[in-house]
Amino acid sequence: MVSTHGYVGADPPLGAADTGGQVVYVLELSKKLAQLGYEVDIWTRQFEAQVATEWVAPGVRVLRVPCGGTAFIPKEYLHRSLDDWTDGTLRRMRDEGLRYAFLNSHYWDAGVTGEKLCAALSIPHVHTPHSLGIWKQRQMVRDYPGDAASFENNYNFEVRNRYERDIAAQADLLVATSPDQLDLLHRDYDVAEQKIVMVPPGYDDHRFYPVGNDTRELLRRKFGLEGKVVLSLGRIARNKGYDLLVQAFAEVAARDATARLHLAIGGERLQPAEEALLEGCRKLVADLGLTSRVTFAGFVSDADMADLYRAADVFVLSSRYEPFGMTAVEAMACGTPVVVTTHGGLCRVLRFGIDGLFADTFDPLDLAITILKPLQYPRLAARLSQRGAEAARRSFTWARIAQQLLEATRSCTVARQTAAEQTAAEETDAREDTESSSRVRWARSI
Repeated sequence: MVSTHGYVGADPPLGAADTGGQVVYVLELSKKLAQLGYEVDIWTRQFEAQVATEWVAPGVRVLRVPCGGTAFIPKEYLHRSLDDWTDGTLRRMRDEGLRYAFLNSHYWDAGVTGEKLCAALSIPHVHTPHSLGIWKQRQMVRDYPGDAASFENNYNFEVRNRYERDIAAQADLLVATSPDQLDLLHRDYDVAEQKIVMVPPGYDDHRFYPVGNDTRELLRRKFGLEGKVVLSLGRIARNKGYDLLVQAFAEVAARDATARLHLAIGGERLQPAEEALLEGCRKLVADLGLTSRVTFAGFVSDADMADLYRAADVFVLSSRYEPFGMTAVEAMACGTPVVVTTHGGLCRVLRFGIDGLFADTFDPLDLAITILKPLQYPRLAARLSQRGAEAARRSFTWARIAQQLLEATRSCTVARQTAAEQTAAEETDAREDTESSSRVRWARSI
């Protein structure tokens, strides 16, 4: 596994800059691959005071290589230092005699170095984009047309999009995490359908599962929850749409006096831009007169996350754009009704009114009415709770995700070997033709 940005480690500070669902995805998938018989190395960047080697689980370790100094570097600009990282990684691989069946890179920064590593090691390159620059850029320009000029400076779209096209063309296999991504890779990145496989994110079914009503009431008291609780949690980022959720909740609060919004958002260490986004959200709550109805709970520890899902009455994924939505899957697995955005991949997997609900997050009234449904109709809430948990167990456990990845990787490995054998045969034929022609010319000269 190659995942170069953020704080990748055995116990990552989720919610810290560039450290969220992708880090969870890489760690959990690696653990499950190890349980299936693989030894997994997760290669990442070494910075701050991180150690060079850290064990995550039996068969899984994080290997770190420095580049670009010791300070944190945002993922949008890490590519500038990745030539040094690639050289250092290859040296360490060779010094330690490491050999791999395949390499799975995550996000475009890792894809840039993953292609170079695979070329040097002669192994298949499997790339998981997690999100795509063209899609994100379109969504942001549509959402903030007046800020379009600043996006290039903040998100480096021109460079990112160019690299993503190169990675898509050269990788042996692309792993889309949602139907939307699969369509986009085929349509906008000109990738042949046979080179793309859809493997969604997963969840840990040993941690996320439903509980009975008595346990749920105890959990509500543990977190101090009252009324009908609408929950959203995750790291602070503009695309997460917490401001859109607050606007929608104003409509919910006007129609249900018992409704409360619980925002467990942020991380243990916030960057200045994240602090500004959080402060803007707090101001919006105050301006809408919702201070007594909205709780800013801050960072939620890994140990408390599943219990917080279980204690809520409905979970909302309000993202402006979301490649998939792992938090919503975790909430479903815990038996909590979910409302997800129509601007992401999960809504194409769920059955509306059975597994979950979805709404247009850019329409506060639509989102509000959708949130109110499970709050006001107990039979609907019970169905969403039961069927949502069943859907999560059926489709999104890490065991199933790992098996899907391995199956797809075996196919691309066979294709790579077949192509190599064909190339070798063609080179042999060409060499024999050349030798035969040379013998004829030599005979004629005699």
